[in-house]
Amino acid sequence: MFFAYMEEYVVYILASSKTEKLYKGHTSNLIERFKSHNALSEKGWTIRYRPWRVVFVRFFKTKKEAMCFEKYLKTGVGREWIAKNVHSE
Repeated sequence: MFFAYMEEYVVYILASSKTEKLYKGHTSNLIERFKSHNALSEKGWTIRYRPWRVVFVRFFKTKKEAMCFEKYLKTGVGREWIAKNVHSE
């Protein structure tokens, strides 16, 4: 039997449980990346606002597509889209 391995990329938004902060990123392994944001990392921006919860995910077939969407979310228009479409409470 032949199984094709298909790698998917995920754009995600995390919400801080302590503050109103949102974090946008992309990865090919959401579970490990989430663990990293919440427990494994010892330095970086996200450790100050732990714990995080996932409030949005969107899957992409290519890394390029995921990176473009993440970049869009970090623009003024993207932040407006998040405010209208993502509920972080």
